[in-house]
Amino acid sequence: MGVMTSGDAETPLLLHEEDELPVESSVNRTGNVWTAVAHIITGVVGSGVLSLAWSVAQLGWIAGHLAMLFLASITLTSSFLLCNCYRTPHPQHGPGRNRSYLEAVHMTLENGFVQGSLTGIRTSSAVEKMWLVSQALGDIAFAYPYSLILIEIQDTLKSPPSEYQTMKKASTISIIVTTFFYLLCGGFCYAAFAEDTPGNLRTGFGFYEPYWLIDFANACIVIHLVGGYQVFSQPLYGNVERWISEKYPHIGFINNEFYLKLPLIPAFRLNLLRLCFRTVYVVCTTAIAMIFPYFNQVIGVIGGINFWPLTIYFPVEKYFKQRNIEAWTTKWVMLRIFTFGCFLVTMFALVGSIEGLISAKMS
Repeated sequence: MGVMTSGDAETPLLLHEEDELPVESSVNRTGNVWTAVAHIITGVVGSGVLSLAWSVAQLGWIAGHLAMLFLASITLTSSFLLCNCYRTPHPQHGPGRNRSYLEAVHMTLENGFVQGSLTGIRTSSAVEKMWLVSQALGDIAFAYPYSLILIEIQDTLKSPPSEYQTMKKASTISIIVTTFFYLLCGGFCYAAFAEDTPGNLRTGFGFYEPYWLIDFANACIVIHLVGGYQVFSQPLYGNVERWISEKYPHIGFINNEFYLKLPLIPAFRLNLLRLCFRTVYVVCTTAIAMIFPYFNQVIGVIGGINFWPLTIYFPVEKYFKQRNIEAWTTKWVMLRIFTFGCFLVTMFALVGSIEGLISAKMS
């Protein structure tokens, strides 16, 4: 086992300069449409899928599926806008690359028999129905966005063709595949259970037989989230580790890298900071997930909090700045209407989910 004393944190997709454009690096980008599709679908399809059937049950056959298609189209539209922000100041000719969502903000802004009904589950009052609908919208909004990892995925793509063109194509394919899967997942479960549709598709049925089927479902979730968890966690890992490395450049525990050779596997580099920080992070997030109650309400609150600012507002504002869209032009007005409409939907979902969380706690 050897040691390499390098002050450079190994986060090539996230490094940026504070006062100048990101420059071309020596990273050999080999990604294409299908690798981007694999990354996006892996990152998007996660725990949000577990509440889709319940969401369809609240909205009904027509509104439930229309809501999925509506939010899918919103996500795809904002993804198209965000794809144009990978290179700065021009989406195709650059010359600078923004290799993370945070960097893009910094560079562009800072500078059987079918059951159920058409209207969903019956409630005792219109107010209760309104709150359940708002929670359902929040849950669906949570299930779609991938804006935080879009720029990182785009940074893996080779050119030509231009990265933003490839990423738009990959986003279209991924959203179509994901939406098709979501429609089947939400629709079939609502068709089977109607008024008894559970809030959590995997654990909300109240029975655990046949056990092999539950075990198989758990294994599939683990296999999927092994990749999805890493895709979503890498930006956080990179930012925290880079900040610590820059703040304490002379501490060996933080900056030294060791070459470790184990039997039967190739040698690999090990950094003690990364090993300790990432282990503690995974343990903490797992513990929080295990003790946190009220699955649907929490999912709705999280969806309401992050959907509008990260998926709608920042991509639109970055697009305005990137393309120099003048105020009160047709495109400016349409995107402002788009932003404001999504803000209203997001606030409706957030307020309803908070109300549901409070009601669940009080009861």
